[in-house]
Amino acid sequence: MPSKRSAIVGIDIGSSKVAVCVGTRTEIGVDIIGLGQSPSFGIRKGMVVDIEETVSSIGAALEEAERMSGVALTDAYVGLNGTHVSSVLSKGVIAVSRADGDITAQDVDRVIEAARAIPAHPNREIIHVIPKSFTIDGQEGIRDPIGMSGTRLEVEAHVISGSINAIKNITTCVTRAGLHINGLVYTPLATANLLLTKRQKEIGVALIDIGANSTSLTIFEEGDILHTVFLPVGSAHITNDLAIGLKTTIDTAELVKIKYGSAMPERISEKTIIDLAKFDKNDDQVTEARFVAEIIEARLSEIFLMVRDELQKVEKEGMLPAGIVLTGSGAKLDGVVELCKESLKLPAQIGQPAVDLSGMIDKADDPVYATAVGLMMWGLDDAGVQAQSFHAVGKGNAALSGVIDKVTGMFKHFLP
Repeated sequence: MPSKRSAIVGIDIGSSKVAVCVGTRTEIGVDIIGLGQSPSFGIRKGMVVDIEETVSSIGAALEEAERMSGVALTDAYVGLNGTHVSSVLSKGVIAVSRADGDITAQDVDRVIEAARAIPAHPNREIIHVIPKSFTIDGQEGIRDPIGMSGTRLEVEAHVISGSINAIKNITTCVTRAGLHINGLVYTPLATANLLLTKRQKEIGVALIDIGANSTSLTIFEEGDILHTVFLPVGSAHITNDLAIGLKTTIDTAELVKIKYGSAMPERISEKTIIDLAKFDKNDDQVTEARFVAEIIEARLSEIFLMVRDELQKVEKEGMLPAGIVLTGSGAKLDGVVELCKESLKLPAQIGQPAVDLSGMIDKADDPVYATAVGLMMWGLDDAGVQAQSFHAVGKGNAALSGVIDKVTGMFKHFLP
């Protein structure tokens, strides 16, 4: 039985569900030992709107994961998402500290800290500073400067920040649910960590996560994040459209979407009829399955049009060789891959884990759990970095260990 020390927990707190993943590192990969899921009623577009409801949802998902794993869960890596999160490019510049010009981990840490010094609104908190590339004495395009020589070190980095109040509310809910937070992680990065290969990130790929109330788009090229944005439309909007179009309840519309939903109306026979009484005995309507598909297609087409606009902003429309990787609850709809291909003129596929997973992989393959599994893996990487650093510097140099943790951790997650 894994100890609570060896087990790592990832929590994805979304607008429609809270998902929890518990895993451990094995000799051959990652073993998923527990999963939990609960409906989420206190979150809207990544922001807490009801603390009590959110705490209850987190608690219910944790309880299921604890029963499954047999481990008492005390801490976790928690995902942050929503339209309150934004990313900007920033540059940092320092003079190399050593007289012989050798660049050390401390120099890298200092230049990354310098990149944090951006004019920022006082109500925003920096979540990640992601090194894009380094420059030494005018030589650009350096990925890892440690051990190289120079007098002037520069970095260009993505600085991802979020609303202080939104972050505080999320942390309050997690703490009240009985957990210590090991780290806050921008969820598209964690999901990409699970679903994208180094090769995909290198040649150019976009990850589209269709959530309940929002859709995240993250574009990678040459191993770096090129662009990231949250779009304020998601799969819950499809349900709302169906409720209006079918003149039925939200609950019935959601059940119809799950059972009969398709993004390709031309595949549906005009003779296929849906009896809404099967979902609600008080609803005696019947409707055509093709009409349902037309409603779904219209909303998904709008989402992909917004994605295309973002691709145009960074001059990558039709220019990503690895194409589109889809995940999230909206990616489970029939025909979504084909519609994505038609709309964006790029290859597309449903995201699958790019790492070796064992244990409860039948459930973990569900796109609903992708972010929670990615957050758990993020935690495993961090735990491994900290263990290596502690072994390397010993107990007597904790300050140096902290520096190496931060710098090595950044390279671990973001560099190919």
